[in-house]
Amino acid sequence: MTATCTFHGSPARPHDPLVFDPHPALTTTDVEIVVPVYNEEADLEQSIVRLQTYLTERFPLSWTIAIADNASTDRTWPLACRLAQQLAGVRAVHLDAKGRGRALRAVWSRSDSPVVAYMDVDLSTDLDALLPLVAPLVSGHSDLAIGTRLARSARVARGPRREAISRTYNLILKATLHAGFSDAQCGFKAARTETLRTLLPLVQDDGWFFDTELLVLAEHNGLRIHEVPVDWIDDPDSRVHVATTAADDLRGVWRLLRTFARGDGLLPMAPDAERFDGRTGRRPLREQLVRFVSIGVVSTLAFAALFAALARPLGVAAADVVALTTCTVANTAANRRLTFALRGGRHRARHHRRALAVGLVPLGLNLAVLAVGDWLGLTGLAPLLVALALANAGAALVRFALLDRWVFADAARP
Repeated sequence: MTATCTFHGSPARPHDPLVFDPHPALTTTDVEIVVPVYNEEADLEQSIVRLQTYLTERFPLSWTIAIADNASTDRTWPLACRLAQQLAGVRAVHLDAKGRGRALRAVWSRSDSPVVAYMDVDLSTDLDALLPLVAPLVSGHSDLAIGTRLARSARVARGPRREAISRTYNLILKATLHAGFSDAQCGFKAARTETLRTLLPLVQDDGWFFDTELLVLAEHNGLRIHEVPVDWIDDPDSRVHVATTAADDLRGVWRLLRTFARGDGLLPMAPDAERFDGRTGRRPLREQLVRFVSIGVVSTLAFAALFAALARPLGVAAADVVALTTCTVANTAANRRLTFALRGGRHRARHHRRALAVGLVPLGLNLAVLAVGDWLGLTGLAPLLVALALANAGAALVRFALLDRWVFADAARP
């Protein structure tokens, strides 16, 4: 019997997903599991039958499977419709454009289930991890959940190249976006639907970076992400083009950095979110230190460039004062926004006045270093820069304490 597909909703709009659901459930299921596919006619039936059998026999919650076809050009869509017709709890959704993120967005945003999930069609992840993945979401304890292949207790079988790429990518996320989750790319994730409805408008990517962007934005807004170590076997027939995906991911990371630098990426109900302490409104000390050091490295390089450019025309003492003052102003602005989470004009002038006063500490050290260098006969630019950099690094801890306890002491005040 041939499956007939109809648009979801009436009337159908252009580019709406095409939905085939021959036996809709009378009640809302606990979990909707999306399986995104593109030209998967060879493996689709075996995987969906295996997943549906597992859920029927061993999964204690009510469920729905949605096969989300990303504009396949083979027989994936008619096969998905046939499976939906033959297997209880399975429906098929077709999109006329490619993109895993686009498919997940289309199905998740229309789901009636309180929890939604997705897994790759190859079912690389052991299905016994599904209940631990969704249980904290069903209970309301967490907002999102991810499978992780990088936990010590995870059991993973894949080649060294894929392992190195995955670990490098996650290290990049930690270094640039200060990601606290361990594995952004594992194709095994879930979320509370009400959480997704607030987050999805912030997510711009519709491809492979969709997962990462969703997780980073969730963490940026202080939402809870639950992690489940998984047993995972690599699919040798993966359709992911590594070079193209890596380039897209790096562009996505850069876009998010610009977004956060502008103060964007926040949920409307949490204007001062971004992993703040709920009692003080501040970021955790460890994160503050990471951001402070990162800004300090950039400031040190800028100071060195300015000092080198001004040392000959102004002399080393005047060059030090000008370079240090300029960098202190820029450093204060960066730390005010990125380290101590202060936005807007409130107390800005006071913060800069206090920061310039704090700048007298490294200035005094720098002038002392220059005096000692002159006494020792150090006239070369390179040794002077090294000595000044060491002096500034030594003053950094004192400066951080003063910024925290005095300059930005009103960061937690309403």
